[in-house]
Amino acid sequence: MDIKPATQHPKLLFEVSWEVCNKIGGIYTVLSTKAKTLQKISKDTTVFIGPDVWSEANPSPWFTECNVAGLSKWAKSANLPDGVSARVGRWEIPGRPIAVLVKFDGMYAVKDEFYGEMWNRFGVDSLHAYGDYDEGCAFAHASGIVIESIIMSGFGDVAPAAPTGRRGRPRKVTPSVVAHFDEWTTGMGLLYLKWKMPQVATVFTTHATSIGRSICGNNKPLYDYMSGYNGDQMARELNMEAKHSLEKAAAHQADAFTTVSEITARECEQLLERRPDVVTPNGFEKNFVPAAAKFDTARAEARKSLIDVANALTGADYDDNAFIVITSGRCEYRNKGIDVYLDMASELRNMPACRKIIAYVMVPAWPKEPRADLEQRLADAEAGSKAPLAEPVITHWLNNPDSDAVINRIRALGFCNVDPRVTVIYVPCYLNGTDGIFNRSYYDLLIGADATVFPSYYEPWGYTPLESVAFGVPTVTTSLSGFGQWSLESFQNFFEECGVNVIGRGDSNYHDVVTNIAHSIEYLTCADQRTMARIRKAAMRTAAAASWGNFIKYYDQAYAIALENASRRV
Repeated sequence: MDIKPATQHPKLLFEVSWEVCNKIGGIYTVLSTKAKTLQKISKDTTVFIGPDVWSEANPSPWFTECNVAGLSKWAKSANLPDGVSARVGRWEIPGRPIAVLVKFDGMYAVKDEFYGEMWNRFGVDSLHAYGDYDEGCAFAHASGIVIESIIMSGFGDVAPAAPTGRRGRPRKVTPSVVAHFDEWTTGMGLLYLKWKMPQVATVFTTHATSIGRSICGNNKPLYDYMSGYNGDQMARELNMEAKHSLEKAAAHQADAFTTVSEITARECEQLLERRPDVVTPNGFEKNFVPAAAKFDTARAEARKSLIDVANALTGADYDDNAFIVITSGRCEYRNKGIDVYLDMASELRNMPACRKIIAYVMVPAWPKEPRADLEQRLADAEAGSKAPLAEPVITHWLNNPDSDAVINRIRALGFCNVDPRVTVIYVPCYLNGTDGIFNRSYYDLLIGADATVFPSYYEPWGYTPLESVAFGVPTVTTSLSGFGQWSLESFQNFFEECGVNVIGRGDSNYHDVVTNIAHSIEYLTCADQRTMARIRKAAMRTAAAASWGNFIKYYDQAYAIALENASRRV
């Protein structure tokens, strides 16, 4: 697909995130997949800036320090504050964009003075800060200083013009640099540039409002009462004043404000009191999907691994006809709909499914270690059928089994008593290829599933269902996810049309959601091979429609708005 640049594309684009070269959550996927498209549009005019939280003993596996023309020279001679330094190199992802990792320890010493300045200038109330607030702000502050220093060095031929012309008249400045900040953790960097370098156009993207997430995480109904919520009031009630204040200030001060879905745009309008200028849905690149020649082999290997673990845990005798369903994502029990998923699995025990079901919960929690008894049984796989292991529903022992909501619900639903019709297995660790049981990445296992379920309550976008359809795995999600809403707007809502089934969800229909998702999975278990093949192809077409090649235009709009607003300001 040919990718055309925006009419008013920046000469130099900085994008700042805590997840640059630092794989934590969904924002890493956003940036790392978008980078390839940005490189196609304008090679090496985007500089990603992330935290240097690494050491020689623990280097980032995604960053290679190397020479970048002009920028490496700057890094060696940059006059940065004590305790602030930068390493220049490449982010080891498709497109290999420029990355700068910033050490920010020196910012803690000037924290109080800087917070006072941000209060006086922008009304950011850091008085009640706690937890990761100081760390995020120190990184953002240092990133703003680094961007300022890079621009002043003339990198990318964007050094600011002299303030006056030859006759002493004010010189018109045409902004050509955009600094894009993701999430509240980078907000202080945006405010620093607004203060120190007003000629830089700024974009702020909230992928989820901090106060909206907190409302949901505290089991309060968000959607039925949305119009009645006041963000400032709720921040005081939920002890979220500092993060909310910073996020709100960044949203209002940005030259362009964006979010990832219409459902989150309404949330921003209500809780942050600014309607986003552009909705920028998250695209995806199929870089992780095996080529057609290798696809069937990769799927067969994944299925064997998933079935072997289920058999070893339960002592059952699942074969390749078993129906494998997966949920995954951040460990937010209610927000991610893990509660719905487990109750759905229980409901399936009372339905006439046509295949035996293995339901995996791949959600990182607080794992202690891989189970030695499971490792031994997997190594001794030829020994024949055995009795179930003790607690045959979990692959890794937990540090906090008594307080883990997932394992407690699995126990309460009786899944520890093996029922071959439906088995639930909890994988409470990051699947990065070294977990000790599967020793495969999440993507290497996802391809082996027959379906996925992501019944989110709070999901501003939803990369997990998009990843699923990219691998040709049909998915069930809800109308409260951004991806679910986009699917409803783009396709007819049934599996054979798009590989996605979007279940209507609100604040008061929990049990209906459980039953409807269970019926969706029951339907797939009874679909014949020809029908499943059509569904899998439809899923891949949906993923293609959500590629960055189609979605990058929304970012182009945001950058154009930011440059225009900065032009008016300077």
